[in-house]
Amino acid sequence: MIYLKLFFVFLQVGAFSFGGGYGMISLIREKVLAYGWLTEEELLSMIAVAESTPGPIAVNMATFVGSAQGGFLGALLATLGVVLPSFILILIIAALIRNLLKYAGVKAFLGGIRPCVVGLILATAITLFLSTAIGLGSIGDTPAVDFRGVIIFAVLIVIAVVAKLAFKKKPTPIMMILISAGLGMLMYSL
Repeated sequence: MIYLKLFFVFLQVGAFSFGGGYGMISLIREKVLAYGWLTEEELLSMIAVAESTPGPIAVNMATFVGSAQGGFLGALLATLGVVLPSFILILIIAALIRNLLKYAGVKAFLGGIRPCVVGLILATAITLFLSTAIGLGSIGDTPAVDFRGVIIFAVLIVIAVVAKLAFKKKPTPIMMILISAGLGMLMYSL
């Protein structure tokens, strides 16, 4: 039964999320915590791993959660569930794209979706920051500031700003991930 649940939960995530993987994180978080498949801390660790591994973050998350709950078959079905809606939608859009974009309703729909996607990504970023750095996973939690995490976050912001000002380009995500991994190993091993 877990296999069907994994497939249908991630099918919902894939079908009702806009904005790519980052837009899906909030819905994945909601579903995974509601079913008790992961704790908040495990989910945050899984997001970090999913972000650091090759491939789309939502696919990686689905694979990891599916694997944790149902082994190989769970990983396969959760991954299939999350990618199937996008795959079908892309096939339909590819066949109809030239005709669809000339309609004002389609343009209005896409214009309305953009702010929603930005809001979902921003809400996810704020939630992850509050949970990781300040320890506020839900309403009523007592703040427990993780000073090491806040320092790492601040150092990454300084690096990004200095790189932008000094070199006129922002650092690559790979470089930022490697720097944060190094800082994490240094700070959390102390």
